[in-house]
Amino acid sequence: MAKKAELLAEAKKLKLAVTEKNTIAEIEAAIKAASEKKTDDVEVVAERKADVAKAGKRSEKAAQEAEEKAEKEARKAVHDTTPQSEEAEAHMKKGPAPKIRPLHERKGKKYQASYAKVEKGKAYSLADAMKLATETSPSKFDASIELHVVLGVDPRQADQNVRATVALPHGTGKKVRVAAFVSDDEAEAATKAGADIAGETAVQKLLEKEQLDFDILVATPAMMPKLGKFARLLGPRGLMPNPKSGTVSAKPAEAVKSAKSGRVEFRVDKQSIVHLSIGKVSFGAEKLTQNAQAFFDALASVKPSSLKGGYITSIHTSSTMGPGIKIEL
Repeated sequence: MAKKAELLAEAKKLKLAVTEKNTIAEIEAAIKAASEKKTDDVEVVAERKADVAKAGKRSEKAAQEAEEKAEKEARKAVHDTTPQSEEAEAHMKKGPAPKIRPLHERKGKKYQASYAKVEKGKAYSLADAMKLATETSPSKFDASIELHVVLGVDPRQADQNVRATVALPHGTGKKVRVAAFVSDDEAEAATKAGADIAGETAVQKLLEKEQLDFDILVATPAMMPKLGKFARLLGPRGLMPNPKSGTVSAKPAEAVKSAKSGRVEFRVDKQSIVHLSIGKVSFGAEKLTQNAQAFFDALASVKPSSLKGGYITSIHTSSTMGPGIKIEL
C-alpha cells in the first residue's frame, strides 16, 4: 500500500490520469512512459533550440508551437485530461442545474389568472366545464371552445378508424363556404340551398387553377368520377367528398343545407385523439353544453364493435388560448 501511495504521488506530479483503481503495474507503466516521453521531448527541444540559434526568430516561434504540440500529444498518450490553465479549469466546472418553471408560469398574466380558476386534478361535469371554459378565455376575440377526446382505439386498424359527422344544434359559429360540384341543371337548386359556388363548370375552373375558395365540397355520386383527377389536390386537405361525411349525396341541396347549418366531420388522429370545435365563447354555457352532448351522442354511435376495453379514455376542453379543463367521463 505504501508503494502504491508513493507511485500515485509521483504520477500526480507528472499530471497523469491514474487513480487508486489502477494496479501498481499500470501506474508504473504510465510513469515509465511519461518519463521516456519527457526525456525524448527534452532532447527534441534541445535540438530545436540549437537550430533556432542558427535560423532566427521565426523558427523560434515554430519550435515553440511544435513543443506545445508535443506536450499535448504526450498528455493524450497517457489520457491526461487535467486543465492546463485557470481559464480552462473554470470552463470545466459545472454550474448549478437550471431551474425550469412550469409552463403556465411562463405565460402571460391573463393566462395565469385563468389557470388559477381551474382546480388541479379535478374532473368537472359537462355543464360546469363549459361554463368554466367560457370564463377562462384570456383572449380579446370571440374564441372557439374545443373538445379533445382520447379514445382507446387503434387507428391503424381499419375497423377502429373512428370517423363520422354530427349536426351541432347551434352550429360552430364559423362562416362555412360550401361548393357544390353538381351538373349545371342542379346548380340553381344548390345555390338556393346556400351554396357559395355551384355547378360543374364553376367548380372545375377553380380546381384547375388550384383555388380552393371553399371549406366543404359537396358532390353527387354521378359527378364523383370527374373529381378523380383532382384527388391529389383535394385529398390531403380533407376536401374530397365522402359518403361517410355526408358530402356525397343524391340530394345535393339537402347536403348543402346540412353543411351550412352546422354539420361537422370528426375523425380520430394518429394519436387516437378526436379534436372538435363545438362553438364560440359568445354562445354561452347552455348552448355549448347542448352542442357537446350532440357530439358525444354521435361519438358513442360509432363505437367499433371489435373494440375490447374502454372506448373513451379521457376528455378535456378549453378555449382557443385558455387552460385545459378535465371533464368527468
